Amino acid sequence: MNQLILGDCLEVLKKLETASVDLIYLDPPFFSNRNYEVIWGDAGEIRSFQDRWSGGIDHYIAWLKDRVEEIHRLLKPTGSIFLHCDWHANAYIRVHILDKIFGEQNFRNEILWKRTNAKGLAFTRFAMNHDTIFYYTKSDKFTWHPQYMPHDKEYIKNFYKYKEPHTERVYTLADLTNPNKDRPNLIYEFLGVTRVWRWTKEKMQEAYKQGLIIQAKKGGVPRLKRYLDEQEGTPVDDCWLDILNVQSKTEKIGYPTQKPEALLERIIQCASNEGDCVLDPFVGGGTTVVVAEKLKRRWIGVDQSVAAIKVSELRLQGQSDLFSQPFIVQLHKYDYDTLRYKDAFAFETWIIEQFGGVANAKQISDSGIDGKTRDGQPIQVKRSDAIGRNVVDNFLSACKRYDKKCFEDNQKNRKSVGVIIAFSFGKGAIQKTARLKNEENILIDLIKVEEIIPIAKKPQLNIELKDLGMDSKQTREIEFTARGKSEAGIEFYAWDWNYDQEKSVFKPAILRDKEGKQVYQFKTGTHCIAVKVVDNDGLESMETLTLKINGGVHS
Repeated sequence: MNQLILGDCLEVLKKLETASVDLIYLDPPFFSNRNYEVIWGDAGEIRSFQDRWSGGIDHYIAWLKDRVEEIHRLLKPTGSIFLHCDWHANAYIRVHILDKIFGEQNFRNEILWKRTNAKGLAFTRFAMNHDTIFYYTKSDKFTWHPQYMPHDKEYIKNFYKYKEPHTERVYTLADLTNPNKDRPNLIYEFLGVTRVWRWTKEKMQEAYKQGLIIQAKKGGVPRLKRYLDEQEGTPVDDCWLDILNVQSKTEKIGYPTQKPEALLERIIQCASNEGDCVLDPFVGGGTTVVVAEKLKRRWIGVDQSVAAIKVSELRLQGQSDLFSQPFIVQLHKYDYDTLRYKDAFAFETWIIEQFGGVANAKQISDSGIDGKTRDGQPIQVKRSDAIGRNVVDNFLSACKRYDKKCFEDNQKNRKSVGVIIAFSFGKGAIQKTARLKNEENILIDLIKVEEIIPIAKKPQLNIELKDLGMDSKQTREIEFTARGKSEAGIEFYAWDWNYDQEKSVFKPAILRDKEGKQVYQFKTGTHCIAVKVVDNDGLESMETLTLKINGGVHS
């Protein structure tokens, strides 16, 4: 299941399954200076970073090395890692971390990404305007797809000089001779010319028949038509000058070190396949998981910042469509309403994993069993309250069918024969399990959701409006003030000016508003506005407003 996980990535990575990930991209805090490192500024991020610099570069490398060791364990044998850094520590990272953990023989590239044009004057040195991305694989067998850039216009002009008279297709003429002269089986006469050819005579004849080979004059060496529209482009090398830093207003989220989606598209496409799992242990603004979702990869994003996780969640919601994959957000505390009414299968999978069990891969034909404990006892999840006696009766029958021998052994040894997880249990269910224990020596564990994960109250939210009148464009200007209240404190607000009530899809135009105040201009018509508030635990609430603007007046 795709996941956004709040927590220190070292502790989170330790809990993930060995050899379960195909590609890992990490953009850890650069070894530059203390102020630059704190991005979102929320409590979780500051706590994580407050002692990072006490030991200088040695401390930083030790901190990062612990995490890369876990990354190496998580990668499949065919997996790859791309580690993003800058000049402050790149030499240390390569020598003391990557070469030691992955092995020098598995080094593939040191990629230089020119992130921006040089700014200002550097009087004692050349201006620094690139980052380093180290590319290593876990073994010599790995996933790799070459990437290409469009041909340069000048290159096309100089080399693709010929056009087909009827189709206007542009082509160049390529050499058909073989550079390897020691190929006696490819030496033959073709169109009156004897050479060591690239292809067999049969293949040459077929290409000639199709009009792909031409001979400019009698006795001249035949040449191959190479059409421009059939070429993939210029192969990408290790100097990436063509990807600009984040430019688009729709892509910018106010995250100072945000990486462009084009950068992650290239990395994910070159080193993974559709359906592969991509992990980012420092998810930051969410670019890796957003791109992985677009490219039909499975993904896991981790960060110690509530803001990072919630902004990533909102970005994923903003691009969601009918083909989007479900995902879960794992926080330190969880809202009852969100858990109670979320996708049933996603909740079953997630809560079983939180309990320490293994969920079923399929959600149908499970005979009432949703997963099992590490010891093999069946687990059933009921996403409801006041579970009754009938649920216990049905589960007992399912346990006997699931594994009869295991059931009998557990009964004999006074061990639990199964687990039911629910939000609460009624008197009948509690009495039934007690009678089974006392009279038949059958133990069934009734586990409340709040015994597995902490449940908290989501924040309260109300909205105030102020009509600012008509502007010069004859649109109505409205000032909105959002006021959130939470025991944990408010982290930020997000706004959707065109909320789709029918689909209940929140696609924020404003991702991270710290003050909760916005001014927006509306044309005549009906408009639905939605605002979310996120507190410091990551819990959220949403309110919607419907405005009718008629002749410059709203109601």
